[in-house]
This record gives sequence, structure tokens and C-alpha cells, in this order.
Amino acid sequence: MYGDGIGNYDPIVKISILQIGKTKDKWLNEGIEEYLKRLTAFVQIEVIELSDISLKIAGNPDAVRDKEATAIMKRLDDGDYVVLLDELGAQKSSVEFAEFLVSLSTKKHVVFVIGGVFGAASALKARADCTIALSRMTFTHRMARLILCEQIYRGMMINANRSYHV
Repeated sequence: MYGDGIGNYDPIVKISILQIGKTKDKWLNEGIEEYLKRLTAFVQIEVIELSDISLKIAGNPDAVRDKEATAIMKRLDDGDYVVLLDELGAQKSSVEFAEFLVSLSTKKHVVFVIGGVFGAASALKARADCTIALSRMTFTHRMARLILCEQIYRGMMINANRSYHV
């Protein structure tokens, strides 16, 4: 149980971040690894990297999106609660995101999905339980990974009533 933050609740059991492609920048990897390490105090968390789908091989952006969606959906179980990151998704402040994490406390496995450079296929959008946007601004997919990890950590700290957020 967490402390006196947003409320006492049983935390999410497991979070996975499912992403297309590897994070190649050393400084981004170091930041992501730091937040993943910090998050182990709150939740079991993992990052799953799926292979990029080449535009040259797939032929067009729609085909890339469809192939990525197929690869992502193969990694999802029926009971997974899927949160898709999409520029058209609901925007939340950090406190609202923390409250969102509390609302997921009944879920055994929450999967945050970061699609590829062309966005998410309609089949993946249909499978998602909800869709959120990190911001109205555009970030590289590699940056989005770091920002998501930091916001999950920030949300956990808010919910635990710890001073990181202030």
C-alpha cells in the first residue's frame, strides 16, 4: 500500500512498455535505465523492444503500421490493459496521470504501447483500452520512451506522497 498521496491503494502488479525499435542514444538509455531502476521500488516494470519494420520492405506507411500492429498484438494477452500513446489521445497533467495510475490499480498487467514513426494502425487503436498523449508537442519516439518512464515514476511518487513532484 502506498502512503498518504492520492490515496491508499494496491499498486499495479506489472507494467510493460512495448515499443517499436531500440533506443540507440546512450544518454537516453541511461535516463530510461535510471527511471526503471527507481520504479522497481513501486512496481515490476520491463521494456520490450520490437524490431523496426522497414519502409523499403513494407512498401508504404500503412503497411508498416499494419505489420507493427501485428507484431505488437502478438505480445499482448487477453487480460492485459493496453494504454496506447498517440498524439490524439487524452492529455493529462502529472497529477491526473498519477490518478490514472491509481485507477489502474485493479489491473494485473498494464502495457503502455509506443508505436513506430508512422503512428498506430486502426487495429491497434481498436485493441487499446485507452489512448493518451504525452503532450500536444511532438517528441521523437526515443524521447517519448524517456518521458513516459519519468512520468510513471513521477506518478508513483505523487501517489506515495513523496517530494519528487514538488
